[in-house]
Amino acid sequence: MRSPTNQQTDVNPLPEHEVENTQFQCTTILDPVFEEHYTVHLQRESVGWRGWIPELPEVECTAETKKELLHTLAIRLREALQAREDAWDEQLEADIEAGKLEHLREDAHRAKKTGKLIDL
Repeated sequence: MRSPTNQQTDVNPLPEHEVENTQFQCTTILDPVFEEHYTVHLQRESVGWRGWIPELPEVECTAETKKELLHTLAIRLREALQAREDAWDEQLEADIEAGKLEHLREDAHRAKKTGKLIDL
């Protein structure tokens, strides 16, 4: 499991641009832990801003200013990614305990015995 360790999420590394035929702006947020860019949609509303990340539907929020919105989206992105990683780790542990991955271990031992796998 990875942890943020005081790394700052890079917000808005690329110039913001209007998306044709839409009522929102697009920019990106770089997650420093997974080193991936995520597209952020920003929409001006009557009282503030609304933003969301289409790849992660659970990451959506509103704020009074665009700067505050981007900061909050970066935090929520990190939390959502961490939650997904934690859930994946828990499922892997459960599958190991239930013996669901035993066939992979057996395949690896068989491959090693036949010389198709090199022990590092």
